[in-house]
Amino acid sequence: MSVVEELIREEGDGSLSFGNYELDSKTKKADFPYDGASYKIKTFKEITKLERNGTMVYESVPGSTVTNFKGDKSELSFDVEAPGDLSFTVELEPDTLYRLDVDGESAGSIQTNLGGKLSASVELDAGKTASVKITKL
Repeated sequence: MSVVEELIREEGDGSLSFGNYELDSKTKKADFPYDGASYKIKTFKEITKLERNGTMVYESVPGSTVTNFKGDKSELSFDVEAPGDLSFTVELEPDTLYRLDVDGESAGSIQTNLGGKLSASVELDAGKTASVKITKL
């Protein structure tokens, strides 16, 4: 996988790709129309953050590149690449139990907080991609 030079784009299959962890300074793109909403991306080597209509959808530390991002509050899947291990947060349904799978292997279940935030970590080697799937239990 490579970084998303245009910061955010819609793929042919309807999924989103976004992020560029190779940037040295924070770069933003706002008002990207997708699926009836307005998206904003902020990305660089330290953080990648995607918002929909002003609400956080995805955030990673350090920055990352995400492809094939699709789903809803019941199931979310994406591929992620970063310069090394990363922590990410996604917004789902509040106070709900989800199963986390990384590269097809169960990483256990995680409860979202009262705000619907689910936080997890992924071990990555530079240049490697992990497939993440989060499913409501």
